[in-house]
Amino acid sequence: MAAATPGTPPMRPMRHRSTFVLLALLACALLLPGCASTNKGEALQRAQYAWSAAIRWGDFEGAWNLVDPAYRDQHPLTDIELERYNHIQVAHYREQGAQTLADGTVVRDIDIGVINRHTMAERGMRYRESWRYDEQARTWWITDGLPDFWRGE
Repeated sequence: MAAATPGTPPMRPMRHRSTFVLLALLACALLLPGCASTNKGEALQRAQYAWSAAIRWGDFEGAWNLVDPAYRDQHPLTDIELERYNHIQVAHYREQGAQTLADGTVVRDIDIGVINRHTMAERGMRYRESWRYDEQARTWWITDGLPDFWRGE
């Protein structure tokens, strides 16, 4: 091996550099799934916030756009059904708890206060949201449609 010139550091063998690069790549590979789940979690929070804001402020057409497209195709929202939502006002919308199921679905229990605009009578109801992540669209969809404020009325 040739002697190093004065003032220059000795060269390291290549195997140390390749080991370092391999460790760096391994660390990146281990961190990427964590970034993806964080992004997925943030996407869920954004979707749930948009949903709750739309419901709270009476934007049921906007909320309908957050419903799973498969559900929308199977249960189209008629003009009469949409008009029915104009007869109520949401007084409060509070999350009571959430959990992630084994299949990745997230369910959230909601307490909603509903006011009939004609009688001004307020009543409370419980509602369970179910959310699924669409890998292809990279978004969360609510799977159950709009809340049924009338439940058989």
